[in-house]
Amino acid sequence: MTAALPPTLGLRHVAVSVAGPLFEPCVAFYVEGMGMAVDWQPDADNVYMTSGGDNLALHRVHAVDHSVSALDHLGFVVASADDVRAWHARVDGLIGVHDVAILMAPKLHRDGSTSFYFRDPAGNKVQVIHIPTLRA
Repeated sequence: MTAALPPTLGLRHVAVSVAGPLFEPCVAFYVEGMGMAVDWQPDADNVYMTSGGDNLALHRVHAVDHSVSALDHLGFVVASADDVRAWHARVDGLIGVHDVAILMAPKLHRDGSTSFYFRDPAGNKVQVIHIPTLRA
């Protein structure tokens, strides 16, 4: 494609599924061991952490199927909600050109972020997200 790409701030968000009893020790490790700060914890099963210019989401699940992956999704961070919508339009335009599928249209989340999800040709879930609290 020769069309100009909407801007991104890079691959700066990763979401990982963590099996139930390992959730609290995992949170403690990233906060105490890696120096990350909790950016937002909407409930006991989800926590979003940052070291300033990134975002790590841990999601408690009943069990992790390691034969597949503990990775929930990759997140490309963008500077604004308008950039999320521009990327949505771009990926939507790639359906039929590449084996991709939109999983969720742009949505405003309860923490004020805006994102959408799609699957890449290998089936990986990818999120394009604007996180207002993330530094550029």
